[in-house]
Amino acid sequence: MKLFQITLVVLVLLINLAVAFPSWAESTLALTSNLNNFQVGQKVIWLYKPRTDSSDVQRIPAEIVKLSSKQVQIKVYKHNNEFVNRWVNPNKLENSTKIK
Repeated sequence: MKLFQITLVVLVLLINLAVAFPSWAESTLALTSNLNNFQVGQKVIWLYKPRTDSSDVQRIPAEIVKLSSKQVQIKVYKHNNEFVNRWVNPNKLENSTKIK
């Protein structure tokens, strides 16, 4: 009886891994494909939310400085001709040609 229970648990775990693995692969591919759309020096719009619970999204012009596997470093210009570098999620960026 004990062998049957162990076999059943292992079978359920294997089925769970077979079902869950493709969903993980799709989400990872979506993130990496989004990064491939950007290049260093490209002008983008940063969709900035001052707080996570805020519904207000500010559209801030920026320039891409560095690309990494998970984030993008952007250069944001301030009012006094200075700039600040920020690491942001690539999903929070859009091409500057999308401005309406």
